[in-house]
Amino acid sequence: MTDSTSFKSGFACFVGRPNAGKSTLTNALVGSKVVITSSKPQTTRTVVRGIVHREDAQLVLVDTPGLHRPRTLLGERLNDLVKTTWSEVDVVAVCFPANEKPGPGDRFIVNELAKVRKSVKFAIATKTDLVTPEELGEHLLRIAELGAETGTEWAQIVPVSAKNGDQVQLLADLFVEQLPVGPQLYPDGDLSDAPEEAIVAELIREASLEGVRDELPHSIAVVVEEMGLKEDRPADKPLLYIHANLYVERDSQKGIIIGHKGSRLKEVGMEARQQIEAILGTPVYLDLRVKIAKDWQRDPRQLRKLGF
Repeated sequence: MTDSTSFKSGFACFVGRPNAGKSTLTNALVGSKVVITSSKPQTTRTVVRGIVHREDAQLVLVDTPGLHRPRTLLGERLNDLVKTTWSEVDVVAVCFPANEKPGPGDRFIVNELAKVRKSVKFAIATKTDLVTPEELGEHLLRIAELGAETGTEWAQIVPVSAKNGDQVQLLADLFVEQLPVGPQLYPDGDLSDAPEEAIVAELIREASLEGVRDELPHSIAVVVEEMGLKEDRPADKPLLYIHANLYVERDSQKGIIIGHKGSRLKEVGMEARQQIEAILGTPVYLDLRVKIAKDWQRDPRQLRKLGF
């Protein structure tokens, strides 16, 4: 490690419309899965910190929910979380998917970001593997124009592909340049500061999101009720017992999650268990139940109970 007078540490935050590639980019920079990714928009609900360890720096990545015009109390709370985070980090990076023209949603975000004074602002063209060089050139020009129109000064506009790894390392270097000199914030080897229960709950929710209809993703919440190593096992054959409840808002949604004769819930359990075992490195027995919390996204008492 380099001497402490030149070691840097600090926080960077990805923002953007839902499904702009923020979570995939966080995972690519950390080099491991720390946040869930899904083809469904608005899958990130918590601010997860992914930690990038380098010889010269420690970069802590804060992944926020996608900023959007809220329709529920949950939506309002998620937006407040995003804006609070912006004002507390060293770098804010706005993600603009290269395969979509910047639209009113992007303008809304950049206008809100213009009110934040102290953070250094980057623009990132994500998903560059989905467009031609000519299309990418036009996209970068549009991002520059949006900055000029909103009075936002981009420190850099950087095209990346998290899927192919293109320019991911460059992005890390550019972020580190902006960090203050400071001590290591997390121990070596830590990839996230999210509690294991929170990571497990997110992986279960990710598995439950795949293949469901559009209205359902926002109605799913997961709470890990019990988690611990089974005591009657030999030391060389540990088994982690996890009991979790999947909450939905209506009876019809419960039927969708469980599936015909429990087939869908079984698939969710198998997918989630494989992901949890890969991250925690321990065999898992996963006990999943589906429960109804009627209209929980609009109910302050239930939001608190479910951790929002």
